[in-house]
Amino acid sequence: MNKRPYIVCHMLTSLDGRIAGDFLETERTSFFSKKYEEIHQQYECKAWICGRVTMEKHFTFGHRLELGDENIPAIPRTDYVADRAADAYAIAVDPSGKLGWTQNYIAEDDDRYGHHIVEVLTEQVADAYLAHLKNLGISYIFGGKTDLNFTVVAEKLKRLFSIDKLLLEGGGKINSSFLNEGLIDEISLVLIPVIDGAADALTLFEANASPRKINPVDFDFKSVENLGDGGLWIKYVQKP
Repeated sequence: MNKRPYIVCHMLTSLDGRIAGDFLETERTSFFSKKYEEIHQQYECKAWICGRVTMEKHFTFGHRLELGDENIPAIPRTDYVADRAADAYAIAVDPSGKLGWTQNYIAEDDDRYGHHIVEVLTEQVADAYLAHLKNLGISYIFGGKTDLNFTVVAEKLKRLFSIDKLLLEGGGKINSSFLNEGLIDEISLVLIPVIDGAADALTLFEANASPRKINPVDFDFKSVENLGDGGLWIKYVQKP
């Protein structure tokens, strides 16, 4: 029996592998963004996971919490499950606890409205932030003392929340971390027929800080679908 969920890296990219840039703001790209969300729903996953930057951009919109450390008792670094039976989960990779949540569910997105939030933290997070999460009823799990071990995270998501299939939806550094730990079973790419070309634009897989790097991983072709207007939905599975 597998201890972790089946993990699909589902991403929207330009022809040159960019996942961020001006091309995302064009009218043409909006068509493919809708297709991306439709495919997200087709996978019928109980949960999806993103990094802090992605969550901040699309769901907390840079909101900053003002949390004082005064009179905050020490909180044990143990996992906290606020909702074990939610219909869907939004997993936020937020190692030091910076996301400014104001409720325990996604409220800013029609397609993902009501998804229960689970924070993925390191033990370096402040007690005040843990108290804030508990006060809101946001679940949280720990993935390491100072750095995250995503194998541990994935196993906890299955054990604590009964998540059997997980959509990994960026950013590039989170994707590469999962890839390096051998955790990506399938890749789902919505390919937009445009080249961004910006030298500083984030790519599908971004190497973490030196000396860490992305190790080569082999995948087999699974399928391709024409989405119209020159776009493609391409799927690959990790080579046995």
